[in-house]
Amino acid sequence: MDLRETELPGIGRKYSLITRSGEKLVIVVHNDERRDIFHMNPDEPDDMLSVATLDDEEARVVSAIIAGITYKPKFLENQEIALDSLIIEWIRLEPLSKCVGKRIGELDIRRTTGATILAVVGKDKTKHINPGAEYMFTAGLTLVVAGERMQLNLLKTLLLNGTL
Repeated sequence: MDLRETELPGIGRKYSLITRSGEKLVIVVHNDERRDIFHMNPDEPDDMLSVATLDDEEARVVSAIIAGITYKPKFLENQEIALDSLIIEWIRLEPLSKCVGKRIGELDIRRTTGATILAVVGKDKTKHINPGAEYMFTAGLTLVVAGERMQLNLLKTLLLNGTL
């Protein structure tokens, strides 16, 4: 995710972000506590696809929903299982992940991060249990991985950036 913050004198503050999936959002927090959320066209940076304006209370409710404070889907409750210090987690590969087009062995994942890829689930729900070094990453895959928290954080960095 690419996040940029800009002061808007007399207005407030602007946050521009590009998500891992390539979506561009611009959020303006006005001095009067209004929030404008602009969804921009990724192909035409100055072309707005939609806008929503929220007051302070609405913005706080929406942020709690997005942060998972008010509701956590059952899938997410079961997504991470802690066994002492071992964690099993599901990681989705976004189109902008630098690992897309690379092979597991090319990234030397186990030696570099200490984490293990237990399985890969494709967009079409095909499953590859214990994929080998020749398995190539594509956008939209979901990886089932295991390791300690630090190892999984290293793995996420490696998958996103293509290097540590």
